[in-house]
Amino acid sequence: MSEQRVSKRSTQWFDRALEVLPGGVSSPVRAFGSVGGTPPVIRSGDGAHVVDVDGNRYLDFVGSWGPLILGHANRHVVSAVLDAVQGGTSFGAPSAVEIELAEEVVAGYPGIEQVRFVSSGTEAVMSAVRLARGASERDIIVKFSGCYHGHVDHLLVAAGSGLATFGTPSSLGVPEPSASQTRVLPLDDDDALAALFDREGDRIAAAIIEPVPANNGLLLQRPRFLATLREHCTRHGALLIFDEVISGFRLGPGGAAAHYGVQPDLATFGKVIGGGMPVGAFGGPRELMRHLAPTGGVYQAGTLSGNPVAMTAGLATLRYLQQYDCWEGLEELGQYLKQRLGNVLKRSGVPATLVRIGSIFWIAWGSTADPRSAEAIHPDAASIYRDVFHGLLERGIALAPSAYEVGFLSLAHRPGHIDLLADTLAEVLDNLKRKGDPTAPADAEPAGSQS
Repeated sequence: MSEQRVSKRSTQWFDRALEVLPGGVSSPVRAFGSVGGTPPVIRSGDGAHVVDVDGNRYLDFVGSWGPLILGHANRHVVSAVLDAVQGGTSFGAPSAVEIELAEEVVAGYPGIEQVRFVSSGTEAVMSAVRLARGASERDIIVKFSGCYHGHVDHLLVAAGSGLATFGTPSSLGVPEPSASQTRVLPLDDDDALAALFDREGDRIAAAIIEPVPANNGLLLQRPRFLATLREHCTRHGALLIFDEVISGFRLGPGGAAAHYGVQPDLATFGKVIGGGMPVGAFGGPRELMRHLAPTGGVYQAGTLSGNPVAMTAGLATLRYLQQYDCWEGLEELGQYLKQRLGNVLKRSGVPATLVRIGSIFWIAWGSTADPRSAEAIHPDAASIYRDVFHGLLERGIALAPSAYEVGFLSLAHRPGHIDLLADTLAEVLDNLKRKGDPTAPADAEPAGSQS
């Protein structure tokens, strides 16, 4: 493995973190558990770069896991936030900026007439599922293997054995009764989808899916599969929930719903709509949203929901994206990345494919075709990625510390940054080959599951 670029001060800080934070982190993937080594401790970010406490500068394609579509410390967002802070950090009461951001979300996304703000994507999903159950007066929730919806008990489940696809807890602390009301299906499987709805359709409250699955690789779905899911939900009176925490307002104002032409009943948002602040939201037509307290019997609340500083960051971000039609530029940059990295991978001879939609990208290591399900990801993907990751990090390029996490482009990235990533990746793969590092498994056909 390449020598880490992380040096003394990052190591000292992380040793301190291990004393007071479980695993040294506030979210597990940051601990470098799947790639090994010590994570750099970040001091600041600017544009397309982050700087660690040792002064090492990294070209960043993590983007705080998706929110920073304008880049780090965008001056428009920072200026708006500074102005907001001077007026107060929290009111626990309605604010004008909260209403303005809600209007932006409603105007952009198909079928949404009202939204409720929360403080995270997990909270948005949890609340949307509760709303779906309350409105439908049903209990069963359908999710898909390879889709992540936050650490909600009844969605933190894995597929069980047999045709019943009953959910089983995938984390300690999740009670069996919580998981028992969840059904887990594979992505991209029309027959399994039809069989479940034929068997239990009249008991299903909702089906929830990432229309752009981007938490266990980038598993782009056939538009027909999403349309078929919509048809089953409509036929059986179940609600369709799109988890657009990652894809919402990143693919465009209408998210994956507009991209694929499939309209859900409810949608959840996060990341981009907060502009780097902790913001989540869920929304739908007025007829469904009326079931929420205070007008209905489905309870949901939050002390910091609609926080004026966070709302300001989100509003500044969305208005900037709209004003300058930024999604077109991000698409062009994504096309350039696809071309440059695709050529590098092809010349390297390493079995891998570059998967992209808009400004989201992922390299499926070990695969010669784009995987559409968690089960299709190559079982050696993580071991192949480990040395590639450290080779890039040592040379000043930061990708996500997991083979199954996606990368993000921002408006701060330029074609030159893509060229640097491509040239550095070519160098890393060439060095690993010369060292005899087995980056390419003998059998490059997908096998097993990485969900």
